[in-house]
Amino acid sequence: MHNGKKPPMMDKKGMSNVKAKDFKGTLKKLINYIKEYRVLLLVVVIFTVFSTVLAIIGPNILGDVTTEIFNGLIKKISGTGNIDFKFINKTLKLLLGLYIFSSACTFIQSYIMNSITCKISYNLRKEISEKINKLPMRYFDKYTHGEILSRITNDVDTLSQNLSQSLSQFVSSISTLIGVLIMMFSISFNLTLASLLILPISVIGMGMIMKKSQKFFTRQQENLGNLNGVVEEVYGGHDVVTVFNGQEKAIDDFEKYNDMLFDSGWKSQFISTAMHPMINFIGNISYVLISIYGGYLTIKNKIEVGDILSFTQYIRNLNQSTGNISQIMALLQPTIAAAERVFEFLEAEEEVSDVSKPVSVKNIYGNIEFKHVNFGYNDNKTIINDFNVKIKDGMKVAIVGPTGAGKTTIVKLLMRFYDVNKGSIEIDGHDIRDFKRSKLRSLFGMVLQDTWLFSGTIEENIKYGKLDATIEDVKDACRAASVHHFIKTLPDTYNMVLNEESDNISQGQKQLLTIARVILADPKILILDEATSSVDTRTEILIQQAMDKLMEGRTSFIIAHRLSTIKNADLILVMKDGDIVETGNHKQLLKKGGFYSQLYNSQFEEEA
Repeated sequence: MHNGKKPPMMDKKGMSNVKAKDFKGTLKKLINYIKEYRVLLLVVVIFTVFSTVLAIIGPNILGDVTTEIFNGLIKKISGTGNIDFKFINKTLKLLLGLYIFSSACTFIQSYIMNSITCKISYNLRKEISEKINKLPMRYFDKYTHGEILSRITNDVDTLSQNLSQSLSQFVSSISTLIGVLIMMFSISFNLTLASLLILPISVIGMGMIMKKSQKFFTRQQENLGNLNGVVEEVYGGHDVVTVFNGQEKAIDDFEKYNDMLFDSGWKSQFISTAMHPMINFIGNISYVLISIYGGYLTIKNKIEVGDILSFTQYIRNLNQSTGNISQIMALLQPTIAAAERVFEFLEAEEEVSDVSKPVSVKNIYGNIEFKHVNFGYNDNKTIINDFNVKIKDGMKVAIVGPTGAGKTTIVKLLMRFYDVNKGSIEIDGHDIRDFKRSKLRSLFGMVLQDTWLFSGTIEENIKYGKLDATIEDVKDACRAASVHHFIKTLPDTYNMVLNEESDNISQGQKQLLTIARVILADPKILILDEATSSVDTRTEILIQQAMDKLMEGRTSFIIAHRLSTIKNADLILVMKDGDIVETGNHKQLLKKGGFYSQLYNSQFEEEA
């Protein structure tokens, strides 16, 4: 159910509705980033200006046609002449040609601009994808998966879409604004000044409405985030909600936030849409005033009749341009905020570079030694304290202890997901920091408590441990993991497609498949982190037999809460609060009657 914590304020695309921390700095980075497209952007600007200029000339030409028709009618009425239809025909053809050419320029600049923004999105996602593999695990401890995915998808989309809309539109609006003012002043200085006096009223009105609606939009985004949080929690914990008959409370919570969203959404949309009637009203007033004042100037023979028509068109263009510029300014803030989040990710501190002359992993046997290892995920809290142990190759080592003792952390340090704060970890006498990371990790095979299977066939999932394996190799691995018989009972056997959540097979079967993957990889060092915690007793026995055979001749680490599974371990490391408090085999530790004995007896009593 909803935990009472406010989810982060999100926009409709999922991006946090926040302002950029460093607006100028991020804007500078964004400009530098798109510099490589400056030639194409220059072409966009040129075509945009062409399109705008041609569109601006149109109303003036149309005004000339109107003037000719008006003058021709006056001549016809007075009997002194007629309408010059040849001039009108020629002028209208010219006007049609200009509009066609203007539309072609608009199409070309739109095509180029969309290509640029798509390339920007492609390159950003590519850089993010490459960056993910270079970031240390510490980075992923700071952010949720959803936060990182949001930067890859929502923020990049927001950035590219807003750039696509705003860049060309900004150039077009500025060009239109300048061009329209030049044309208006060229027709009549006085009429232009009169027109501009009305413009501030429209701008002030838009500003007041935008300021009024902004708080409702903010509230709408907050309520949308809360509603999404409720839906996500209820969906993720659907089984728990059903078991505890929490459906009614879930519906009540949903309706509560849905009503709040409706209320804020209705108000924000209503006030926002009120802008258009207000602008139209002010625009209509300006048209009336221009017509009256223009008529007066026409009577005084200071302007032609057609100039009044041109002016009404130019005023409409002027209002549209100022409206577009205000929208672009409003759009700039979320665009820079999205860019800032993307650049923060791309500029995050990477893992320490691999050594220039790495140690070869050939002829590695698996002798491992922890020397005075100290480590903490945070600088102010140490989890592993002066950890010392020497493990000979081929030994089966079990690590036990209560939750939070540091068992899994030891394995993460061994695989160099994290580097030790003090001390060292050596494999066959070589510090693991002297190996190339990818080569070091190729020595290990890992089965975790939380299974991971991707959307694909069973064969593809198992071959993830060894991509060049044959189908027979896959089947042998599955036989060793006691999962071959189960796979053969499936409709498509090894070609059965697992869905994204792998919910078309049981948790125990998932674990068996991940164990088969490790068996196929044939690593020199095995790590089993609660590998049998999700299977039944019968399956556990089968897996244990397969593991015992697989671990022969290999250094193996077993992390287990169920102490009955590690009775045959050569060495048991008993951990408490980051320290090894006891070492020995199962019989020796029971005989001591210490902490291990307490853990084992407490589990025996629980099972009894």
